[in-house]
Amino acid sequence: MEEVEFIIDEAKESMNGSIAHLEKEFLNIRAGKASPQMLGSVFVDYYGSQTPLSQVANLNVPDARTITIQPFEKSMLQPIEKAIMVANIGFNPMNNGDLIIISVPPLTEERRRDLVKQAKAEAEDAKIGIRNSRKDANTDIKKCEKEGTSEDICKTAEDEIQNLTNSFIRKIDELLAAKEVEILKV
Repeated sequence: MEEVEFIIDEAKESMNGSIAHLEKEFLNIRAGKASPQMLGSVFVDYYGSQTPLSQVANLNVPDARTITIQPFEKSMLQPIEKAIMVANIGFNPMNNGDLIIISVPPLTEERRRDLVKQAKAEAEDAKIGIRNSRKDANTDIKKCEKEGTSEDICKTAEDEIQNLTNSFIRKIDELLAAKEVEILKV
């Protein structure tokens, strides 16, 4: 009985991980307003090691269309500028000698549709993660049943896993719908 509850808890934790990952990925999909998270995928060559941009500079958003990057060391201006270009996230950094300024261009209709497709792909990946958690949990429950756990307990556990799966899939659909609205809002 305890082992079955442990399996259910483990599945729930894994499904929560899928949701957390999806939310993190959604932060990287920009929806028109400037945000420091847009630069989350940028890594700078900092004395030979790839370092997240946020660890070598201050990121600020003075207005809805601008991100400013102030390096902790002035010598990092060029490497940061280069890293933003290499990251290929659609930004054109401008270096004024003290800081790097990024103007976030307004999204075109076509770009918005691409971002919605990207969001849907991320949501589908999260759903696959949820389903894999369900499959793993059900496999473990079957093992418990073979090892002597009662059939009723195992059936109840499988039903609970399915209910968890359904609720997490609904949560993903809700997150996706909200992200779509955010992306398509002009």
